[in-house]
Amino acid sequence: MRKSKPKKRILLPDPKFNDTLVTRFVNDLMRDGKKTTAFKIFYDALAIVDERMKDNELSSLDIFKKALQNITPQVEVKSRRVGGATFQVPMEIRGERKTAISIRNLILFARKRSGKSMAEKLSAEIMAAFNEEGGAFKRKEDTHRMAEANRAFAHFRF
Repeated sequence: MRKSKPKKRILLPDPKFNDTLVTRFVNDLMRDGKKTTAFKIFYDALAIVDERMKDNELSSLDIFKKALQNITPQVEVKSRRVGGATFQVPMEIRGERKTAISIRNLILFARKRSGKSMAEKLSAEIMAAFNEEGGAFKRKEDTHRMAEANRAFAHFRF
């Protein structure tokens, strides 16, 4: 679109926690338009997290939010061609994209995990991210390491 930016869609908060972040997560988790199934998977995953982390004083929703915060990257590298050479230029990420990337990574690595149900896999990945381990956290660390390694090309920012 050349002239105008598309309007931001307003997300309705989810029925249980009354939180728009949960709705956004469920929308990304959803497959083939089955939103009810996605909500069931998410709520079951949070129930499993609540059950397994009883000793922690935080609620399961707070654990989920902290896990997302732990796997949210601050910088990323983008390819930029300068004089026939391609450089990996580190750039800061804007807020909307940060949460989108963290949600996408959490779901991706939860799907890759071994386990019985998607709810179990998702809960395991949430707990791993909360404890700063697991695939999604490793992806964030790799992204930061790559940006740090290419810091010399930061002046090519556009």
